[in-house]
Amino acid sequence: MNTLVLVAGREIRTRIRTRSYIVSLAISALLVVAVAFAPKVFGGPDTYDVGVVGTAPAAGAQVKYRTYPDEAAVRKAVLDGDVDAALVDDRTVVARGELDAKLGLLLESAHRDARIRASGIEVTPLAVRSIGPDARYQGVRTGIATLLVMVLFFLLIYSSMFVAMGVVEEKGSRIVEILLTAVRPWQLLGGKIVGLGALGLINLGVVIAAGLAAASATGLAADLPPGMAGIVAGAVAWFVLGYAFFSALAAAFGSLVSRQEELNSVLTPMTMLMTLTYVVAYLAAVQPTGTLARVLSLVPPFSSMVMPVRAAAVDVPVAETAVAAVLMLVAVAAVLLAGARVYERAVLRTGARVRLADAIR
Repeated sequence: MNTLVLVAGREIRTRIRTRSYIVSLAISALLVVAVAFAPKVFGGPDTYDVGVVGTAPAAGAQVKYRTYPDEAAVRKAVLDGDVDAALVDDRTVVARGELDAKLGLLLESAHRDARIRASGIEVTPLAVRSIGPDARYQGVRTGIATLLVMVLFFLLIYSSMFVAMGVVEEKGSRIVEILLTAVRPWQLLGGKIVGLGALGLINLGVVIAAGLAAASATGLAADLPPGMAGIVAGAVAWFVLGYAFFSALAAAFGSLVSRQEELNSVLTPMTMLMTLTYVVAYLAAVQPTGTLARVLSLVPPFSSMVMPVRAAAVDVPVAETAVAAVLMLVAVAAVLLAGARVYERAVLRTGARVRLADAIR
């Protein structure tokens, strides 16, 4: 075990100082921050300033009115950008260019309500009552689930590719022959998976911290649903399981070749499986209670991405989560054993590509 820890420490020290890892870490954080600020940038202003000539409608939470003496003055205010639009004599809306669609709906609604009140008709607004757990947070939870799909997919494929590239690099340079004189194959492979997995967890931690900081800065933190700690902890746990599964596959496939140029072709089955898992997880973010999401959230390796996405979008029964975790643990153990066997038998065979069937036999 001490040898495995030493190998893991070597992987961490070697990779954490590389420019590619630092750049990827910065890009991950910036992308999450950009997603958090996107609604503020592209969603339009929270409030609108409207100039009024004549009687001003009842003020609303999203519209503030400024009174002007005549139409010429209010038109000048619109052209100068002092107000977003102008309402003249409760009949005409003046805008610079195209009227903002949301502002147009707000002014139309205020105009209609004023006409209804003037006619003496009282309209009782509909009472809206949300039912179900956290119904008022459903939109936010769907957004979190969608973001989680992209983050998990990026980190899983990125970390697994690093494992495969490291295996091919050591095999092609023949340094693995020297390393295996001092450590056992399973220790070398296990240390590589643990070390690069720790870097993946650092990346995930930076992404989570950047996302929460951006949510606080933009005011979105107040809209976050209760139980965010559980959602974050679940995402980390499922990332570890998914990484263990796919990194073992990546190491096994990577040990079959001796050149980086051959790596993409040999990893095709794994990348196709990960892409399919991503597609299913994205569908689960949109329809978390659908049959496809419920079934595949129990089936490894789909559960490594689908289950945390479902848990972020809706409340998942504890029994389903437990069953999915047990099945995923069994799958991880099986893949680690099989991957270690293939790695041990193929990593010292340099030159031509080793057939997977030959390595298994």
